[in-house]
Amino acid sequence: MLVKPEPISYVTLQEQRCVLSWFQGWTATQRERFLQDLLGKAVPGKVCTLLDALSTLQVKDRLPNIFECQLRLWTQWFESWGEEERNHFLHMLEERDPVFVSHFYSSVAGTAGRD
Repeated sequence: MLVKPEPISYVTLQEQRCVLSWFQGWTATQRERFLQDLLGKAVPGKVCTLLDALSTLQVKDRLPNIFECQLRLWTQWFESWGEEERNHFLHMLEERDPVFVSHFYSSVAGTAGRD
């Protein structure tokens, strides 16, 4: 008997569409930073993400820029999503940018065997 996955909630779908919209407007450097963040979420403990390293600096002499705020929201949303919802997001991202997602998967594969 085939079990159908739980449908994605409307709120989650809107969050995912929002992140994808931001992604479309990000520069190559911002997308690379997002890739590192996504990689850190996919294989926690195997990579030290740039975002983690920057957050430990605690530099508070300026306000965060829009991209940094977007990454913070993205993290909050991602942490609230279940596995099916996370997979759905990757599928939607792959439809938008298959090269980016392919790079992500090869980066995940590159972490195999690391402590």
